[in-house]
Amino acid sequence: MRIDIALVVATGLVACSSRSETQTVRIAAASDLQRAFTDIGAEFKASTGITPEFNFGSSGLLAKQIEQGAPFFLFASANRAFVDQVVKAGRCDGATGRLYAQGRIVVWTAPGKKAPTALTDLANPEFKRIGIANPDHAPYGVAAKQALEATGVWSQIQDRMVLGENIQATMLIAKNGDVDAAIVALSLAIIADGGATLKIDPTLYAPLDQKLVVCGKGKEADAARQFADFVSTPKAREVMSRYGFQLPTDKPPSP
Repeated sequence: MRIDIALVVATGLVACSSRSETQTVRIAAASDLQRAFTDIGAEFKASTGITPEFNFGSSGLLAKQIEQGAPFFLFASANRAFVDQVVKAGRCDGATGRLYAQGRIVVWTAPGKKAPTALTDLANPEFKRIGIANPDHAPYGVAAKQALEATGVWSQIQDRMVLGENIQATMLIAKNGDVDAAIVALSLAIIADGGATLKIDPTLYAPLDQKLVVCGKGKEADAARQFADFVSTPKAREVMSRYGFQLPTDKPPSP
């Protein structure tokens, strides 16, 4: 009987030890990365045994959380500026910063909605409500505003704008039919079930150079460095490319 009890106790200790040794890494990532990073995260876990725990959201709001002490060990922004911001605040290690992708914006319309054939079509009264991410803190919203300003459309449609907290929320607004058209990330339009996509000339907005950086110290920061390195592997790059991201060594996209 004593042997049996000892075996049970030993087995329990092994199980507890295994659970305690399971490593995770907390990652704050721009919402345009949700599908791509989820896929990459699964590959990373299979390769390293480390489980990424993602918090997807607006880059600007995530940066603010990190500045206020949120326990994230890697920050993948949809632009350079918010990474530079958290580095300047002393929350992340600037030496680990690197570009990992460049995003693109498109006009997306839900199935059954009239699709524009040019960005300037959004000025037409038939497009009563137009969605973009909030340009105050969402890089894709900034790009949308820049493109609309460059084509002279912005001033004509400001009173028709519907702002999403981030680009994922903006896509959801469009999918639900709450707007007639939305300017969203190509990475989200690619995975949409139907609908129409109109590419926007990338010369109409500042490049969406997406940058990541490692934050904090210790074992979890080491895991974050591993994830940052993994994003640059051929397997991860193939995933990013599949979701429409331009990679750092690619040629610039055509309009």
